Amino acid sequence: MATAVQPAAAPPPRPPLVRAAPSHVPQLHASLIKSGELVASPKSFHSLLEAAAHGASPAAQLAYAVRLFLLGPRPPLSVPCYNVLMRAFLCAGHLEDALHLFVEMLDAASIWPDQHTVACALKSCSRMRALDAGRGVQAYAVKRGLMVDRFVLSSLIHMYASCWDVAAARLLFDAVEEKGVVMWNAIIAGYFRNGDWKEVVELFKGMLEVGVPFDEVTLVSVATACGRTCDSNLGKWIGGYVEDKGMLGNRNLVTALVDMYAKCGELGKARTLFDGMQSRDVVAWSAMISGYTQADQCQKALALFSEMQVADVEPNDVTMVSVLSACAVLGALETGKWVHSYIRKKCLPLTVVLGTALVDFYAKCGCIDSAVEAFESMPVKNSWTWTALIKGMASNGRGREALELFSSMCKASIEPTDVTFIGVLMACSHNYLVEEGRQHFDSMTKDYGIQPRIEHYGCVVDLLGRAGLIDEAYQFVRAMPIEPNTVIWRALLSSCAVQKNVEVGEEALQQIIQLDPSHSGDYILLSNIYASVGRWKDAAMIRREMRDRGIQKIPGCSLIELDGVVFEFFAEDSDHPHLREIYEKVEEMIDKIKVAGYVPNTADARLDVDECEKEVSVSHHSEKLAIAFGLMKLRPGATIRLSKNLRVCTDCHSATKLISKVYNREIVVRDRNRFHHFKDGSCSCNDYW
Repeated sequence: MATAVQPAAAPPPRPPLVRAAPSHVPQLHASLIKSGELVASPKSFHSLLEAAAHGASPAAQLAYAVRLFLLGPRPPLSVPCYNVLMRAFLCAGHLEDALHLFVEMLDAASIWPDQHTVACALKSCSRMRALDAGRGVQAYAVKRGLMVDRFVLSSLIHMYASCWDVAAARLLFDAVEEKGVVMWNAIIAGYFRNGDWKEVVELFKGMLEVGVPFDEVTLVSVATACGRTCDSNLGKWIGGYVEDKGMLGNRNLVTALVDMYAKCGELGKARTLFDGMQSRDVVAWSAMISGYTQADQCQKALALFSEMQVADVEPNDVTMVSVLSACAVLGALETGKWVHSYIRKKCLPLTVVLGTALVDFYAKCGCIDSAVEAFESMPVKNSWTWTALIKGMASNGRGREALELFSSMCKASIEPTDVTFIGVLMACSHNYLVEEGRQHFDSMTKDYGIQPRIEHYGCVVDLLGRAGLIDEAYQFVRAMPIEPNTVIWRALLSSCAVQKNVEVGEEALQQIIQLDPSHSGDYILLSNIYASVGRWKDAAMIRREMRDRGIQKIPGCSLIELDGVVFEFFAEDSDHPHLREIYEKVEEMIDKIKVAGYVPNTADARLDVDECEKEVSVSHHSEKLAIAFGLMKLRPGATIRLSKNLRVCTDCHSATKLISKVYNREIVVRDRNRFHHFKDGSCSCNDYW
């Protein structure tokens, strides 16, 4: 009997190839070589290449993928294989290698880059800012008919925007009829990168009008732009939307909202969001610190910076700029010095912005030599850097050096700005350089095409007034092509106080009252003018007028930094932990300087103080309390540095000169207008401030 032959059993179906774990790639590679599938199956090779290229250890796995791609054994290379390696190069930051693969494909006769290849090539061009190469990729896309692909169009728009050619990006964008969120995000990102915040906001409003859905990427850009444009209405709408949609878990988005609320003056809302974040990176901390600094809440900025250090978050250059700005406002020299040492220790690059902040900080703390050192250490400087040092020298009584620096700036072909000329005119004003001041004021328009602003006119009024040319200053004000404001009239009134010119002083006060009738300092200046020429009844009349109008004298406030902590003192302070010791030190201080010739100027006392108490009142001005505290706490011979919110009064100026002599201390006071460097009984302002 014939034996029936059983048909051979069919081989079991091969399971689909899944992406291998990175550690298994060599094992899988060996298995595929052994089975012969590596060469026979393009799909298997592609999967292996993708597993190698996108492993968990990018550097090692990418090298393995490159060897697979170049050395084989392998089947003929396909477009998907090129795309895998291009994406891997992009992820690893090897942008030129990714672009080189695109060029290699063009040279190969049988391989044509597809829309995915073109998009990868354009991303490489975007990140390298390679505009010409990007245009070449676009030419290929046009030739192959790939410009209908939305992904290609979005990548092309992003490329042009990244290469600062936003106009070209916008032309492409406007030519597309149906735009998705990716394309809208690409053009918004372009304007965002170029700092055109208003256009970012307008584009988003356009999205809302046409009903295009937006995503969290869109909202990050638009929330930031709302902060820059102070568009609080749209910003609050975005904030409400984010809360309603449960997006508060997106750290980048919440950080953008913190920045937006802070810049729009909603610091309470910003801080609530900040405190509610589960994790905060350096960007979030920097945004909140910057918000406090820009809102002139500098003590809160430094307190938050201390919290940041406790949280062990490393600051970056953006953080340091905000912290230095806060230190500059507060006169917190020791904290700022620590920041400078940190910058050196961490080898942070001294960018133009960070270097300028450092120069400005030292200048505003009265340390001009340190400001010059910081300036000279900067590898690159712009006009703002030069301006910061020029203004610093001017306000510290080194006007001649400021003008020499301005001359060097011009020789270095750095174009001065309108703010530069404010510094130049300040330098002339504080050093009685009348002719030089006139020349520079005329040069602004004639040589640089800069139209004077109200601040420039104020500097000239101050310049003429300080030099005793009150009538010329008054005529200059009357001839101004723009309407004088309170700054102009106050500059004239201050000059009248120094020169004891009653007639023009009365006119200046009348003009000020029409514009701002509630500022106590203006009345006090005219009252002092009357008193200086013996018109006591008129002086008393002005003080009565203040009382009748309900005008209170602005309380003096002085800040002094000790061991990295900023202490605040108010006139006749009654709320300080060392109050008794401070007032005892003040008494000792006053007694000693009286022996040296000090006579209290009771005209600077508060208005509501009885005559018999006026001497005590002036002895308790905020700067005297701060100086006494400095004498108590600082080591012998150490410089005492403080900042004051008002112009230093005549009594405190006279007293501080004598304190510097009696106690053999250098005392640096920054008031509302300038620095006073007291040493050996004299002041850098030469008693003219």
